[in-house]
Amino acid sequence: MGAPSRTAIPGFRPAAGIRASDPARDEIRGSTTILELLRLFPDGRAAALLAEIGFPCAHCGGAVREPLTLAATRHKRDPRAVLEAFLALAHYGPSAEQVADATRRTA
Repeated sequence: MGAPSRTAIPGFRPAAGIRASDPARDEIRGSTTILELLRLFPDGRAAALLAEIGFPCAHCGGAVREPLTLAATRHKRDPRAVLEAFLALAHYGPSAEQVADATRRTA
């Protein structure tokens, strides 16, 4: 047996059955959980973006099962803008405008 993964949680199965060997694990969707985002960016970029847009999700028990778009709705943000910011993070990093859009509160 190999060394345990630094990003694995013993006994936890990621939502939607995503496995480390699954090539689709790098695709970010609205259904991607906060925990999966944190795992996809072990360098801290996802946690930094969560903090920048004002989401305390990295420190919340809901991060294990809460999808990104539900977290956006709970925090009164536009789910599409939040998703776009994280999609940008995966490719080239979100622009200041994308971060501002994700930070802006909805009614």
